Amino acid sequence: MTIRHTRFPTTLRKVFLTALGLTSATLIALAAPAEAAIEIQWWHAMTGGNNDVIVKLAEEFNASQSDYKVVPTYKGSYPDTMNAGIAAFRAGNAPHIMQVFEVGTATMMAATGAVKPVYKLMQEAGEKFDPQAYLPAITGYYSTAKGDMLSFPFNSSSMVMWINRDALKKAGIAEIPKTWPEVFEAAKKLKAAGHTTCGFSNAWVTWANLEQLSSWHNVPLSTKANGLDGFDTVLEFNAPLQIRHLEKLIELQKDKTYDYSGRTNTGEGRFTSGECPIFLTSSGFFGQVKSNAKFDWTNAPMPYYPDIKGAPQNSIIGGASLWVMGGKKPEEYKGVAKFLAFLSDTDRQVAIHKASGYLPITKAAYAKAKAEGFYKEQPYLETPLLELTNKEPTENSRGLRLGNMVQLRDIWAEEIESALAGKKTAKDALDAAVARGNAMLRQFERTATK
Repeated sequence: MTIRHTRFPTTLRKVFLTALGLTSATLIALAAPAEAAIEIQWWHAMTGGNNDVIVKLAEEFNASQSDYKVVPTYKGSYPDTMNAGIAAFRAGNAPHIMQVFEVGTATMMAATGAVKPVYKLMQEAGEKFDPQAYLPAITGYYSTAKGDMLSFPFNSSSMVMWINRDALKKAGIAEIPKTWPEVFEAAKKLKAAGHTTCGFSNAWVTWANLEQLSSWHNVPLSTKANGLDGFDTVLEFNAPLQIRHLEKLIELQKDKTYDYSGRTNTGEGRFTSGECPIFLTSSGFFGQVKSNAKFDWTNAPMPYYPDIKGAPQNSIIGGASLWVMGGKKPEEYKGVAKFLAFLSDTDRQVAIHKASGYLPITKAAYAKAKAEGFYKEQPYLETPLLELTNKEPTENSRGLRLGNMVQLRDIWAEEIESALAGKKTAKDALDAAVARGNAMLRQFERTATK
């Protein structure tokens, strides 16, 4: 039997569609596939609660419009993420956005063609962008000498001193120490009161004991404004202040009044566990402290040596910024620009600040958090902002921009470790760190200026 397909006459077909409340144009639109959102790949190095913040930001942006979809991907530690991004660029499949820690700035600047400067991106995409809206202590780090922003500040922080108030009270310490001599005395009392394995410590050994120490006391880490004014910078942190500080750490390491906690932040759990009652690390540690510390805690500004003229000066930023990678299509860059504008929203910046402990990157967000009385309830979240703005930055405290900084830090840490182990004097260790570091800087300079 032959089955014949019946065709409606045109007039009958129109009557049928009208009865369904549809038109031919509607059916054509329904039959056409929906245009897929343009994906924006975002590689990052955030874990734990801060990873949750990143995921939420991407979800909020994706829900706010339908043209673009930001896809965040965790790529490991800061150095791992940067190395993965550079390798991906060389292979032709870099992400659109890459989170790079602050000390990777010089390396990214020297990666010719690998990045799309943020100021150019926003200009070409026609997105509203005012560099003056951001906190100058933060944006200066990521801008050229002319003030052009190369990357977008994201999770900015500074180093603070985390305090276990319960432990201090138990040891009979009435006031939170302000100076280094006071820290040393408090650590001895804490050790006598039962903290036998650690009176005080720090994460990020070179950031704490060389980089921030130098800035906080307004002494140079290297020439050329610590590299901000040129790649031909020369290290000079083998000076009296840094030698004196390391000598004291060597002395206190012998009986665990001070106890070394590693090159990065892997030892931060020693504070939240209660083992180390005084601990210097990033203000971005807030989320972990809030979630895991089972004692009364707070933070305070970094200690200083009171006999150093002008100290304390101002701290330098830590954390990371977002770099836009090169080689993408104009329509993809338009989506990236919209996402960066989305992140700059004042209310969103306040929310990020409150959730993560990282700094608000705009003046308006800081002012709003302050006006809401937020810091009266949680003063520890304002500590890094007060440090960064303590005084007008000098050539010694604007920040630092040194090539191959990941490798440099490893060299410096290796020499400090030798000194703490009693294998070298403080002076010999820092002399070696400077000499080895300068050799690496000259190698970077040759490569960067080709």
